[in-house]
Amino acid sequence: MRTGIRLGIDVGTVRIGVSRSDPSGFLASPLETVARADDGSDVARIVQLVTEHEAIELVVGLPLALSGRRTASTEDAVGFAERLAGAVAVPVRLVDERLSTVTATVSLRQSGKNSRKSRSVVDQSAAAVILQHALDAERSSGRPAGSDVSPPSA
Repeated sequence: MRTGIRLGIDVGTVRIGVSRSDPSGFLASPLETVARADDGSDVARIVQLVTEHEAIELVVGLPLALSGRRTASTEDAVGFAERLAGAVAVPVRLVDERLSTVTATVSLRQSGKNSRKSRSVVDQSAAAVILQHALDAERSSGRPAGSDVSPPSA
């Protein structure tokens, strides 16, 4: 298992949930919610977080339909991951995120939180679910989870 902090990213149309692993790559925790923006400030904030936390990798959730088919949300997440890959000097990986938001919502509800009143917390928690899945997969297989994203061609 590689050591180093990873950031998990849950891309939404309005908000982007961000999570962070511990330096050993064992545990993911919610970190921040970033507002989605057309002006690139969302990517810029994530670049800042990579620098602040000295992250070695970004793990972006790939929202597929339950059947495994790609959707409009899939294409949006891939496009966002490609923009990130062009803006950061660390690897960006796409990891299947099916049911991450549902898992995060159920966990928050079980802890007594109302998901409607804490949507930004749901986004962060979903990012933590995505990142934890990637960490667990790497620990069991010995290889980074998901697929590598190349920056868009110029």
